[in-house]
Amino acid sequence: MTTFRDLLGAAKAQITEIDTATAEQQIAAGAIVLDVREPDEYDQGALGNVIHIPRGHLEAQVETRITDKRSQVVVYCAGGVRSAFAAKTLQELGYTNVSSMAGGFGKWKDEGRAWTTPVTLSGEQRNRYQRHLLLPEVGVAGQAKLLASKVLLLGAGGLGSPAALYLAAAGVGTLGIVDMDEVDESNLQRQILHNIDRIGDRKVDSAKKTLTMLNPDVNVVTYDTRLAASNIIDIISGYDVIVDGADNFPSRYLLNDASVKLGIPVVHGSIFRFEGMVSVFHPLRGPTYRDMVPEPPPAEMAPSCAEAGVLGVLPGIVGSIQALEAIKLLLDLGDSLIGRILSIDTTEMSFRTFNLRIDPSNAVTYANRDRIQVRDLEGACAPWLH
Repeated sequence: MTTFRDLLGAAKAQITEIDTATAEQQIAAGAIVLDVREPDEYDQGALGNVIHIPRGHLEAQVETRITDKRSQVVVYCAGGVRSAFAAKTLQELGYTNVSSMAGGFGKWKDEGRAWTTPVTLSGEQRNRYQRHLLLPEVGVAGQAKLLASKVLLLGAGGLGSPAALYLAAAGVGTLGIVDMDEVDESNLQRQILHNIDRIGDRKVDSAKKTLTMLNPDVNVVTYDTRLAASNIIDIISGYDVIVDGADNFPSRYLLNDASVKLGIPVVHGSIFRFEGMVSVFHPLRGPTYRDMVPEPPPAEMAPSCAEAGVLGVLPGIVGSIQALEAIKLLLDLGDSLIGRILSIDTTEMSFRTFNLRIDPSNAVTYANRDRIQVRDLEGACAPWLH
């Protein structure tokens, strides 16, 4: 009858087993480190920059976490047993350069080698964000980063509503909301943060009620005021990303100049009738709003909300894309819309992308931040409505 010792001996005979010193050398040279311990073990301490896949989930997850099967992989567990079986499994899956660290984390730690206490989530958070944790590009570290992030939403209206809902659901830890209006019945056609019971309530209060009921992890900070040159620096300071759902040119130029001065990226969204657009204005990495629209158009060319109208579902599309771009910035994930404009026409359901370049004549740049004077712009009309 085959015993556990027989199985372990057979596994070790088929794999490469290395000591902790050799493992440290391989890791320093760029080897991928795979921790196959259980979550509670991992939470108590681990090697730095590891991929954590519990042994029971290895076969199902490893090919999405380590895509190049030629990579050098060092596998470890607590004492070197599970890592031996894991290394054998990896070889059977086609990984060609795998080794198991003898003695495991216990020996590594006892020898005084470097280790860290990983970022952890509560059991409730692991359950809530489970679909994020399954994404290698997010994982526990990415989710913890979202929970520590701060995003400011300019407006709790058509664009701010879907953006706020998805950012809150994603676990962005602090959401600031700037809006000085009351909920009106005409808002409910598109502003899904609010409902009929809140008509007459302050929009920021209504938004906070909705978002905290959706996710108690999120701290909702409200600013029941109009942005002005006198308060914008104080309001936006400390935020990682700003989601622009403004519906007028004065607010957009004010936001642009203040965000450029502080180096804060802005995810811009605009909507008009059946059309929308999204871009990311990053003062440190690409063009800004003044590169796209150097000067505001004449007021007579900017129709009012009552004159132009907007399809109710359109802000849901554009605001959701804004939330996505904000999360990508927070996690440094994928290719953002920095230097690009995404144009959406829902009548023909077309999505087109246009390049946006830095205007060399634009003096409102991060390099000139000390000379930027944030000033109010007269007028309140806008061609893009929310």
